[in-house]
Amino acid sequence: MSRKRKLPQLYLAFVFLVLYAPILYLMYYSFNSAGTMHGFEGFTLEWYDEVFHDTRLLIIVLNTVVIALLSSALSTIIGVVGAIAIDRVHRNKPKNALLAMNNVLIVSPDVIIGASFLIFFTMLGIKLGFTSVLLSHIAFSVPIVVLMVLPKLQEMSPTLIDAARDLGASGWGVISKVVLPFIKPGIFAGFFMALTYSLDDFAVTFFVTGNGYTTLSVEIYSRARQGISPSINALSTLIFLFTVILVVGYYFITRKGKGDKEASRPNWGVSQP
Repeated sequence: MSRKRKLPQLYLAFVFLVLYAPILYLMYYSFNSAGTMHGFEGFTLEWYDEVFHDTRLLIIVLNTVVIALLSSALSTIIGVVGAIAIDRVHRNKPKNALLAMNNVLIVSPDVIIGASFLIFFTMLGIKLGFTSVLLSHIAFSVPIVVLMVLPKLQEMSPTLIDAARDLGASGWGVISKVVLPFIKPGIFAGFFMALTYSLDDFAVTFFVTGNGYTTLSVEIYSRARQGISPSINALSTLIFLFTVILVVGYYFITRKGKGDKEASRPNWGVSQP
């Protein structure tokens, strides 16, 4: 192997080591019977059993999953509509202005966004809890979905829409039969990105949660302030594995979509005997 090829591979291995070493360290000590993160005495599943028998924690997990699924679904719908609307703006200045406004929530610090939502909900008299968390997660997920869907819309040839209209398709028919199937990979990408952002968001959620309602990220932070416990390691390990499952599932969905797209293409070559 040449030196030019070896150096990038070593650099990539170093990057992955820095990224995954703390996670592997955390996972390793989630099985430590000693209850500390200093010396591994023996293998145990006690801390996982403690997680699954913690009723309050299970309710928090349910809250987190419900918020993530609802906010991802609603933000995907809003984001797709917004991306189509932005794509149909043909003048550069209004289009760039809309894109800049869309990107504000992405580039702004989470602390500023969380504080802004807190002030906004207080002014409107909205009680902090499920509603405030859901609205906040939808708000910061919509720009992500827009950024995932817009590139697919820009790849689509205008002749496809013109052909559908020439064949008598209505406005909704063009969107449902032409546009949405074409941008489906972007829709799935936006949904999964919104889902992962919602699951692990802490800064914004910390500001808009009320008494009696919380999510996993805020709960883990609260428990970590009282001292590192192997049960936190076990909970974090389960969350990490769930995230890996989501990523793998997204990979196979997109792979299947590409395979179906390739299979649906007509074969213009000469048939083989």
